[in-house]
Amino acid sequence: MGDEEYKYQYGFSEEHPDEMYDFEKRTRKGNKTMAVLLDYLSGKGKDPTELRLLDIGCSTGFMTRLYGRYFGEVVGIDIDEGAVRYAKENNSGENIGYFVSDSMDTGFDNESFDVISCTHIYEHVPDSKRLVSEIYRLLKKGGACYFAAGNRLVPIEGHYRLPLLSVIPKPLAHLYLRILGRGTYYYESHLTYLGLKRLVSPFEICDYTLKVIEDPERYHAADMVRPGSIKQKIALTFLKVAYFISPTYIWVLKKGDG
Repeated sequence: MGDEEYKYQYGFSEEHPDEMYDFEKRTRKGNKTMAVLLDYLSGKGKDPTELRLLDIGCSTGFMTRLYGRYFGEVVGIDIDEGAVRYAKENNSGENIGYFVSDSMDTGFDNESFDVISCTHIYEHVPDSKRLVSEIYRLLKKGGACYFAAGNRLVPIEGHYRLPLLSVIPKPLAHLYLRILGRGTYYYESHLTYLGLKRLVSPFEICDYTLKVIEDPERYHAADMVRPGSIKQKIALTFLKVAYFISPTYIWVLKKGDG
């Protein structure tokens, strides 16, 4: 991979402060993650208070602190030094630790964690294959990773809210941001549905994408899809017909027992 592509996005929290330092937004997102994880773990007969969780891309730590209410031990990692410093100062706990660390090469021992949270992180790292390989290495046998992933094939890119930004070639995306004064470099590298399937192929996928839309209250998603609304009905019909262009996928990735 050339130097042009292999770049780290060190200052994401500075580039997106309204998102990363917003307690309510981060808490809502964390509640969605926890609802899925608790549902999955209860189905496996596992008690989260006995489990160790790694939060990849913890940033300012609001979601990490929420995880700490449920899990026995929680570790948050990020390459954003400013965000990790803020997390340590504001979102710490007796069972929570934060580290500045590369998610593609964390330095933790093999099979160190029971659960991993990887929420819209894959597109930010220079090499998503290395990220997923590291997740696989870190998980214990039978362990699970909450994996929320955006689709490349969306009309409006999620981070900058610009039309077709994730679809066009990278050199044009860089220029697009510069012309609009929204940045100088487009770090994100999204994949299509098929690309994501290939990316996580070492794992067994437990798909929650439709489940969340079918029962948004249970999964703390009613702020996005109101139960019984026309939007909910359209979304369900659309995804059942054209799942490959869902804007987001919510998967729990299970590492095999063997």
